[in-house]
Amino acid sequence: MQVPIYRGRFAPSPTGPLHFGSLVAAVGSHLDARTQGGEWLVRMEDVDAPRCVPGAADDILRTLEAFGFAWDGPVLYQHRRSEAYAAALDALIDAGDVYPCACSRKDIAEAARRMADDGGPVYPGTCRRGLPAGQPARAWRLRVGNSPVSFVDRIQGEICQRLADDVGDFVLRRADGLFAYQLAVTVDDHFQQISDVVRGADLLASTPRQIALLQALGYSLPRYAHLPVAANPAGEKWSKQTRAPALDVGRAPAELVRALHFLGQAAPPALATADVATVWAWACEHWRFDRVPRRAAIMAPAVGG
Repeated sequence: MQVPIYRGRFAPSPTGPLHFGSLVAAVGSHLDARTQGGEWLVRMEDVDAPRCVPGAADDILRTLEAFGFAWDGPVLYQHRRSEAYAAALDALIDAGDVYPCACSRKDIAEAARRMADDGGPVYPGTCRRGLPAGQPARAWRLRVGNSPVSFVDRIQGEICQRLADDVGDFVLRRADGLFAYQLAVTVDDHFQQISDVVRGADLLASTPRQIALLQALGYSLPRYAHLPVAANPAGEKWSKQTRAPALDVGRAPAELVRALHFLGQAAPPALATADVATVWAWACEHWRFDRVPRRAAIMAPAVGG
């Protein structure tokens, strides 16, 4: 019997330059793929076009190259995949799994009784049984059940959500006509035959939604591993919103060593002054997935620390 090939991916959103948190996710996913003889793909998650910064995607690719990353196959751009997302949505409509929704954000905020783990209100199901009289559809939502959605994350352990209670019916196509991240990432993971998703723990809470979509569409499920995210001195996740500094390509070896230390790998400090190829050679030879800290967030080490 043929053993399925490991196929992982790194999927940044081109809303700005890569930062240390991005590097951690890229290093972890890249090494997990390479040390298992698998492929590593790059995807630009630019489905939310209004948020994307012109030129950011090219800058991300140049940064990855400067840091010694090599990916397999062409880069996938979500903004070119609208037909695939529309086909998946149509299939869900035909199956009766989605419904039109007339609610505005204000309507939901006023009617919701609970908040989801990601900070947004749990959708109260206002339009589940049909649109209110005289109100046009604004979005399309997936009809979720209340059976638990469970999976075992390779780092964070057993995860379980009851989507009806914890999230509510969630949007697949937004009021502005754009496809939602949850639908796009699910369709693309299937299209690219992703076997292993290795990414930051900030996306852990959205994984049950993606699993529900995978099941509704009849797709196979990948394995998941959610790496600890890098936190700034204020305890916030390093991100573009918290003004994480862009990676300095002139310090690529030192930044790679910093990311390896963050991921629990005992990289010799001397590697910080070596060349990028030497760092990667050491990392591929010594990578130990079982040494990645089983935590959701860790304070990022100081530059030069």
